[in-house]
Amino acid sequence: MSNPVVDAFFLGRAVAEVLGEKLEDAYTNAMSEVGKFDAEQRENLRQFMEEVQIRAQQAAASGNPVTQTTNSNTYTTDSPTEDLQEMLDQLRAEIASLRSELKKYRDS
Repeated sequence: MSNPVVDAFFLGRAVAEVLGEKLEDAYTNAMSEVGKFDAEQRENLRQFMEEVQIRAQQAAASGNPVTQTTNSNTYTTDSPTEDLQEMLDQLRAEIASLRSELKKYRDS
């Protein structure tokens, strides 16, 4: 004969085990996706920095004015050292904008 209390215990235990496994799988998958996203963003940033360095070296080697294109404006400077701070400020602003968009994406 089966005891209903014992049956309920084993049923509850099985439910807890299955739920624990499902939660563990979901957590592992979520952390994997976050890791992939982080790696992709780091790679994109590395490529961006590499492209910026190459362009800066080319401009310095050729003595040509530096041209910077943003979303709505293109700036050409005759003196790269004089407007370097302005360019850095604009790049920092763009990076901050990208970070805020990235945060919005992560939060949604």
